[in-house]
Amino acid sequence: MKYGHSLSPCLGLKPPLPHLVIVRVNANNCWSRRKKKSNCVLRISAASYQKLVQSALSETKLHTVLEPSSLQERFGCMNAMDGKTELQMLSYVAPKIRLLRSMSIQNESMQVLDFAAFPELEFDVPIFCANFFTSADKNIVVLDLNPLHDVMRHRDYKEKYYNDLMPLCLKYIELLPWGGKLTAESIKFFSPTVIWTKFSSSQFNHEVLFSAFMEYYQAWLKLMDQAVEAVDASQVICNREAQHRYLTWRAEKDPGHGILKRLIGENTAKDLMRNFLFNGINELGSKTFLDYFPEYHRGDGTVNEKRSMIGRSFETRPWDTRGEFIGDNF
Repeated sequence: MKYGHSLSPCLGLKPPLPHLVIVRVNANNCWSRRKKKSNCVLRISAASYQKLVQSALSETKLHTVLEPSSLQERFGCMNAMDGKTELQMLSYVAPKIRLLRSMSIQNESMQVLDFAAFPELEFDVPIFCANFFTSADKNIVVLDLNPLHDVMRHRDYKEKYYNDLMPLCLKYIELLPWGGKLTAESIKFFSPTVIWTKFSSSQFNHEVLFSAFMEYYQAWLKLMDQAVEAVDASQVICNREAQHRYLTWRAEKDPGHGILKRLIGENTAKDLMRNFLFNGINELGSKTFLDYFPEYHRGDGTVNEKRSMIGRSFETRPWDTRGEFIGDNF
């Protein structure tokens, strides 16, 4: 889908983007530079997603004061059961920011980045979300400022946070086009500015992605700078429940759960999901997944694990260039 916008020649990422390195996996499971053709090639950034996280943290420090979260003592570096994969977690707090956290996973065949920033409950600013998966032959990306409140029902919230972000969105969605089917349930947690895409690895594609990440994150930091603390207790309660609902959904339905379960086992994966990646489930509310989403209730009281209960999915971008929803009602 073309929108008539293009990326400027200067991507504007600071610090400068690294060159792409092409590596192959040898029989001893170690990295080496490719000197001849190989059937197993992983194209990754020389700086890796961990360096991208460091760039984001440096940018954050220009806006606020970061302090390590108490979670850092428990969730730091973890080795997977295969002995080849490392998981690195970082977590911080700051004025206005309840939790800023990242998880990066890397081995000889894939890279994963899960980076998110949650505002304090006194602020209704969207949640920054970046989920990147890179393997030898594909990249799967979600990048968004996830709305705290439903942008289709709360027009004032959409106008407050997303109308001014549409030019930034249009700058990138032609180069990072819609990635295919997205379920109706999931779409409720995304904004009109979401980048949901799949692409083959190349230096240009990764530079565009890294630039989009930084510009979206800079936009989020600016929103946090401008955010005004709610003085109405009912608004804080509303924000609290909105964050809890979001965390409950993500912890149950996040597609990264399968990868984590294979790497570190089901119990450790569940602990990591609930207490680190989506921290706040136990602290911000007592409602369960089925309280928020009763349509997933099975007769035996368990959660139906089907990805979509409605059966509706969006194969093309369901928002127009003004950020208006143009998908069928669901």
